Amino acid sequence: MSGTPHAVTPAAPAAAPAASRLVPLPRRPLDPGAPGAAGSDPADRVRRWYEDELGWPTAPGDPVRLLVGVRFDVLDVPAEAGRAALRHLVPGSPVAARGARVQLLVAPGSAEELPGLLEWLDWGTLPLDLSALGTGGLMEAPRPCGPDAGASRGPAGPGVVTGQPGPGERVGSQGAAVWLRPPEPGCEAQASLPTLSALGGGGDAPDLVRLVDTVATWCHRTRLRRAGARPPASPARGR
Repeated sequence: MSGTPHAVTPAAPAAAPAASRLVPLPRRPLDPGAPGAAGSDPADRVRRWYEDELGWPTAPGDPVRLLVGVRFDVLDVPAEAGRAALRHLVPGSPVAARGARVQLLVAPGSAEELPGLLEWLDWGTLPLDLSALGTGGLMEAPRPCGPDAGASRGPAGPGVVTGQPGPGERVGSQGAAVWLRPPEPGCEAQASLPTLSALGGGGDAPDLVRLVDTVATWCHRTRLRRAGARPPASPARGR
């Protein structure tokens, strides 16, 4: 007995398990500079640049400060003396500025050698406006330089920031520390630091003796010029 054929209706697909509906859609990567992103704090980025890119230790707290005496010491001099000292430095030797002062990075241990070196150069008995920071000291971390930080590769050499101040002018915003010759990430800055051991040697490191003698000479000249510019004292008038 033959019957009329019936159309076969395809079975509806089984509903997806409820658990699969809980899987979120892919999210876009979080912008590192967005609020709440890890490392979005400017101080954290500065700290990471010094510690990760240069291997320079920093002190806890804000603003970021560099530990002196570990990778370098600091020779702090007036701006005029600092500019005169640049000719004794190789292009990769870092130099910072803060206000009307220039901070020359020198080899670790140089701060301890400075008093004896000044005495040997016959500058020990004269008042000089220079000082040195060594082990245990802290240096305000200048803003890292990069493609967007104002560094240039002009005639002054790689990494030299243009617009150096004239005599008596202040450097940086409200005296904030800035790099005049910033350290280059990926380069060993310590090899370019002035050192006492370079005296009479054939290496590439600058000679600390010539550097100190130059800045001491300019500090003395500046002091004499300022003293000569002062008006003479008025003679005391009798009563």
